[in-house]
Amino acid sequence: MKKRKFDLVLFIAVILLILFGLIMIYSASSIWAEYKFHDSFKYVKQQSLFIIIGIVLMITISKLDYSWYYKKTNLILTVCLFLLVLVLIPGIGSVRNGSRSWFGIGSFGIQPSEFAKLGLIIFTAKYLSNNNKFLKDIRKGVIPILIVLFTVFGLIMLQPDFGTGMIIVVSILAMLFIAGVNIKFFIGLGVLGVGGIVFLILIAPYRMDRITSFINPWKDPLGTGFQIIQSLYAIGPGGLLGQGFLNSRQKQFYLPEPQTDFIFSIISEEFGFLGVVIVSVLFITILYRGIKIALSCKDSFPKYLAFGMIFQILIQAVMNLMVVIGLIPVTGVTLPFLSYGGSSLLITLVSIGILLNISRYQK
Repeated sequence: MKKRKFDLVLFIAVILLILFGLIMIYSASSIWAEYKFHDSFKYVKQQSLFIIIGIVLMITISKLDYSWYYKKTNLILTVCLFLLVLVLIPGIGSVRNGSRSWFGIGSFGIQPSEFAKLGLIIFTAKYLSNNNKFLKDIRKGVIPILIVLFTVFGLIMLQPDFGTGMIIVVSILAMLFIAGVNIKFFIGLGVLGVGGIVFLILIAPYRMDRITSFINPWKDPLGTGFQIIQSLYAIGPGGLLGQGFLNSRQKQFYLPEPQTDFIFSIISEEFGFLGVVIVSVLFITILYRGIKIALSCKDSFPKYLAFGMIFQILIQAVMNLMVVIGLIPVTGVTLPFLSYGGSSLLITLVSIGILLNISRYQK
């Protein structure tokens, strides 16, 4: 098939979100960075480095034929599994915020679970394209991919990182749904999933604290309910046009580290409903262009790969927004393109690079 230029609309929407995110990272973090590091641009400088690396990666990968991932699938997944095991070893993996999820490199950190997210989507896309005719048979067609999925999920939960684990599980299940797996399977799996979530809560009491603070944050307003209360305090006064750029009150040592998980709260406070609409339109544009690219694919592998890439970005964004407005418990998931965080941004931009490459081969 003859190559075309990549999807320019998708590329522009991503760049606009990244640039807006960098501006908001400065606004959200400058006071805390000045207090802690005596440098109000501390987080902006670090994020700028990851943005430059990420954009170079995105453009480079947009020129790498997607068939390369098909050929290297097993190697990619093996490396991801190796990194997930390696990070669990004390002295190699670093503990941050209670999770051994990081490889520490100076003040920077790399999360192998982010790479596993990408690797498993590539593996699943190849598996579905090769075994589509067996998917009606749960034992022969679906169970093998579930074994791999829950192996990865189990390794991530040993860190533990429930938020990233759930993004991976939901993304892969969405790919199975698109591939035509029987709806009865998802109903049965949903029942088992509820039992599994209850078990995970019972073995880690801090998760129950997050549940109770989600149901009634005012029960412990200075403890487990503090983040969500401060987030709602930020969103509430935003109104139509917001309090104005740099005028957030909640970032002034009320909302903990607002440049990461809760950056959307600061956007809502400073830019109001208008800012929320602009961000939502850009995300919807990315979703629409991603689905359009997937549906335009002639071959099954790039179709499933494109759906997987856009699903994991969408699911992560929705989970973050639901946390910020108090619809689900705190998960520790960042907002794609906007939140401070190197690993998440790099993998998200790599995903967009793959989408851009697939868009070159649209029908």
